[in-house]
Amino acid sequence: MAKKAVILLADGFEEVEAITPVDYLRRAGIEVTAVSISDSLTVSGRWTGIKLIADMTMADLNKNGIDGYDAVIIPGGMPGASNLAASAETGALLKEMAASGKVIAAICASPAVVLSPLGIIKGKSFTCYPGMEEKVSDAKWSDASVVKDGNIITSRAAGTAGEWAMAIIETLLDKAAAKKIKETVLL
Repeated sequence: MAKKAVILLADGFEEVEAITPVDYLRRAGIEVTAVSISDSLTVSGRWTGIKLIADMTMADLNKNGIDGYDAVIIPGGMPGASNLAASAETGALLKEMAASGKVIAAICASPAVVLSPLGIIKGKSFTCYPGMEEKVSDAKWSDASVVKDGNIITSRAAGTAGEWAMAIIETLLDKAAAKKIKETVLL
């Protein structure tokens, strides 16, 4: 059975951190569903204003449920990460995924702004955008590009999005699948 992931998109998302994992995971054969946390399928990026059309809204995901999804991907960017953190539906989804032992992958500001307030990285090792670690007091920060602790995969910023995507692929599939994509895209 193919692995499935959901990526949560909020206005103000960091473009590279959203598009890179969607692209690389899909190349690896992982089904990725883009979910807008608002009522609109159209979500605007932070830097370029690029507009992405999500596959469904959070309301649709809530109706269908998260059964069958193996991972949730949370891009960073501000105010995207703050918009995700302000969404009660996003918080509920992340807590449910964490309780089910599903893979939770967050990058940039999102480990500190989205995951930490929910207690998802409590007691775990993590990384995030430099300076954002100051918002987290109950987890162990690392300056590594990508940190995996159990089912949690965190990364630092747009420049580490490729490595982050490879860590997600390796976790959901295997090292060989990640290596194949890495070689294909010359990462």
